[in-house]
Amino acid sequence: MNNELDIIDTLEELERFLQSIEKGGLGLQDVEGIGMATNNADGRHFVAAFNNKHEVLVARWVTKEVFENGKDIVRGVAQRNMH
Repeated sequence: MNNELDIIDTLEELERFLQSIEKGGLGLQDVEGIGMATNNADGRHFVAAFNNKHEVLVARWVTKEVFENGKDIVRGVAQRNMH
């Protein structure tokens, strides 16, 4: 991940991160999707922006609570960006 110590631990922080991706504030190009996943190696959860080759462009660790309660927020952002 981009910064091991920079963990998203509130839904508000998750929303700010997603908005920064949507508005181009992170300087990312070719963002094709946004999603949440679990790292197979250690079971930690993260949120990431992907390109059309499913490569991670930027990602942040999230707490278990944010992972469980932020799925609808991420899904809503992903749907807006797919249309």
